[in-house]
Amino acid sequence: MSEAYSILSGDAASDLLIVVDHASRTIPADIDLGIDPAHTEKHIGWDIGAADLGGALCRRLGCPGLFGAVSRLVLDLHREEDSPALIPEASDGHHIPGNAGLAATDRAARIARFWRPYHARLADMVAANRPALIAAIHSFTPRLETADGPDRPWQVGILYNGDDRAARIAIAELRAMGFETGDNEPYSGKLLNATMNLHAEAHGIPYLAIEVRNDLVRDAAGVARWAEVLEHVIVHCRNKLAPPASFRT
Repeated sequence: MSEAYSILSGDAASDLLIVVDHASRTIPADIDLGIDPAHTEKHIGWDIGAADLGGALCRRLGCPGLFGAVSRLVLDLHREEDSPALIPEASDGHHIPGNAGLAATDRAARIARFWRPYHARLADMVAANRPALIAAIHSFTPRLETADGPDRPWQVGILYNGDDRAARIAIAELRAMGFETGDNEPYSGKLLNATMNLHAEAHGIPYLAIEVRNDLVRDAAGVARWAEVLEHVIVHCRNKLAPPASFRT
């Protein structure tokens, strides 16, 4: 059992891997962030609905999944190890006193405790079974709490950096299915794509960085609906990008 991650087992022959960086709102008892505990339930604490959605996809696809086990208010697993935003001092207008002015030794300890084990385990999973496609599951809030936060009307967004092979297929498919789909929205994967940069792009592995609007996956019915939609899209992308293999459809 790791403080940094949990794993859902699956069949490597699926040639798929699900990754959910912001699956947890857990703040370890020995870390005092000095915040209202209610903040951990908000989007600043975790990706609402993403863990349930990621788990449903693993079960539907029969594939393994890696899930972050700590709140991004403690440490954001979807940032580079040297990113200034790795341990946030504020998030969507909320100050995080326990992270402000954090001593270098305390910062290093959090990185060693959470970031490195998580990314080492993900690297091992990718190296062991080199999936044909990695799908990173996230969710986004319809509107940020900051005063000038614009509405985010997309039902789903597909993010990418340099490698847009799977993204182009997925965006076209989702739009053909009638969904309002963001192309590098609600934010750009060219600016924030840390986990997929490290574990997919760096190894030439196609990927989907999927953002579902969190009001659509807050309950079991929403999760089930989007698991069905995304199962189709993920399988479609995998098969289009690796047609010679014999895959489950």
